[in-house]
Amino acid sequence: MSCSLSTHVLDTAAGRPAAGVMVELLRDGDTVISAETDADGRARLAEDLAPGTYRLVFHPPSPFFTRVELQVELAAGHYHVPLLVSPFGCASYRGS
Repeated sequence: MSCSLSTHVLDTAAGRPAAGVMVELLRDGDTVISAETDADGRARLAEDLAPGTYRLVFHPPSPFFTRVELQVELAAGHYHVPLLVSPFGCASYRGS
């Protein structure tokens, strides 16, 4: 029983994907993987994770939101966690 995780960062102020955003995946305080989003703002973080609690840390291109951290509980299956960010707000949701 394993899970996988991907993300997508969108710069809503610019109206385009946010390329080059550093994203870290942590478990129990240890870095599992770190990656940068590609030209489409996407990053595939892990393919074979053990289920459990993880922290997803984004370093977005916003002058106000310089670090966005989400704690997620992963079970078996694939998870996609997008981040929408601008200088005025940020939001996330469980994607498909």
